[in-house]
Amino acid sequence: MPDLSFRVLGSGAAADPRGMFLRISIANQQPSEAILGVCLRCQIRIEAARRRYSPAEQSRLSDLFGEPERWGQTLRPLLWAHVVANVRPFTGSIEIDLPVPRLLDPHDGARRYLDALQDGAAELTLLFSGTVFYETPGGRLQVAPIPWSSEARYAFPLPVWRAAA
Repeated sequence: MPDLSFRVLGSGAAADPRGMFLRISIANQQPSEAILGVCLRCQIRIEAARRRYSPAEQSRLSDLFGEPERWGQTLRPLLWAHVVANVRPFTGSIEIDLPVPRLLDPHDGARRYLDALQDGAAELTLLFSGTVFYETPGGRLQVAPIPWSSEARYAFPLPVWRAAA
């Protein structure tokens, strides 16, 4: 049975209206097993508590999280997006571009958060799930779920956000 691991290799602004992408490496810990395809789902969360903030950023984020003295209680993850991707057949590992949508609503919490940051990176957690289609050594088609415990972390560079926003 496949045992997939995920890693974010990088990110960039897409040339089309999708917005941005995250370059993801998917590796099967059973490298000789043929993966026939993956229906991949990913929840992208901004981990606001994993970053330090300048006084100017703190001021701009007060409408989201309240006064900085309360951030120990109010600084929580923000949902950025739920995205899906179909992954083509592979053996061993594969790299894909996972589309990340533009946040067009100026009232969206994730957009307000990203717009408030001056420099550096936004800390992300990607939670993966979905379905893996694979072939056993005997040639039988099998289907297995990707558990929600499959995740990756990534420091998303703010210049990519600004280039795509």
